[in-house]
Amino acid sequence: MRLIRLGVEPSQIGVDVRAALSTWGGGDSVLGGVALLGVTPPDCPRALDAVIVLPRGVLVVVGVDLPDPAMRLEAPLSGQWKIDGWPLTRPDGATSPAAEALEATTAVARRIQDMRGEPLPVTTVVAVGPYVGQVVQPTGDLNRGVRVVHPKPTTLLAAARELATSDRPCSADHAAKLLAVLAPTGTPPDAGQLRAEGFSDAAADLASASTLLLPKVPPAARRPKWLPYAAAGVVAVLLVVGLVVALTSGGASEAASSTSAAPQPTTVVVDGRNFSPKGADRTEECAGHAFGDVRAWLAGHLCLQLRRAQFETSVDGRKAGVAVSELNLPDAARAAELHRVASVAGSGGVTALVKEGRTWPGGPVSFDRAAIKAVTKTNQVRIAQVVWVDGDSDPADPALTALADQALRLPAHQ
Repeated sequence: MRLIRLGVEPSQIGVDVRAALSTWGGGDSVLGGVALLGVTPPDCPRALDAVIVLPRGVLVVVGVDLPDPAMRLEAPLSGQWKIDGWPLTRPDGATSPAAEALEATTAVARRIQDMRGEPLPVTTVVAVGPYVGQVVQPTGDLNRGVRVVHPKPTTLLAAARELATSDRPCSADHAAKLLAVLAPTGTPPDAGQLRAEGFSDAAADLASASTLLLPKVPPAARRPKWLPYAAAGVVAVLLVVGLVVALTSGGASEAASSTSAAPQPTTVVVDGRNFSPKGADRTEECAGHAFGDVRAWLAGHLCLQLRRAQFETSVDGRKAGVAVSELNLPDAARAAELHRVASVAGSGGVTALVKEGRTWPGGPVSFDRAAIKAVTKTNQVRIAQVVWVDGDSDPADPALTALADQALRLPAHQ
């Protein structure tokens, strides 16, 4: 367990939480993971004693200071808490401190979802003290993923093992993104440090997989394999599986493109117009694939991920190339700031894939003098660039600017 202290724990019992976690030591020999101590994630209603990011789950730890030590604590999620048979009274009139803990957990889960973080289960640990001999919780509350414990190394370890139960382990890259989402002011550990804490080398990006687009098989490259599937009372179903011709590219990048080609999705339709996908890319290195003022801004700010995609379409029989980029920022405020920079004429933008050698037959050789449109939504900034494949392009061309508006609704992945 790697500890990162970002602030003072908001409760007195939070000191015991930190002490218990520190006894596990670094590495994954006991449990692994990273604990953010004294952290206040964006949009969270309160400071948290800890957020523990584990390879198979996220634990939100909220400390509750009791007025006195207790031999027995009855701690339902809804209803009166009782200390040794006596009702717990608080100045604010609340009968169950668990409600505040659940509110914080909900905020953390929403933050991870909005930022497109790894979809790990987010559960709650309510740490109580100064001392509690026995905690009684209803079975239904336990099934909801909430544990009320006096924070000792053994009780926290048992809670973590019971609650962090994702079927798919989190990779080191996804863990770094999660940590940046939860604590955007700090710098997450590097991939090597995260692997030492039990995070895997890689994991399939199931959260971003699209089920709406089907693989496209060019007729010239089709190599059918008939796969029969039988079910009682139903005739066999035959599935044609094809191989896709690699995208050709100019210069030294041609060999690299031929070895990394992937099946391309079918045509995407926006407002009745067909857009043919011509390649996509994803990276966490945002500034290195931008230019102008946009590159300068990204070099000084945290960017979680850049997705790029390119398409081909036609307007009144004239072919056009389309480049779409999607930048994921830690929060809406920074997305709005980047949007202001990208919306200024001549301020730069994101480098199109064709400039990095990802061309396609009959496509544009560059996106110079492209019509550019940018839009922001929550923590994302989307930028669309459109040029004519043949002839000169004018950034003020009404046909190109209208096409750029449509392109903002294209997916940045294929």
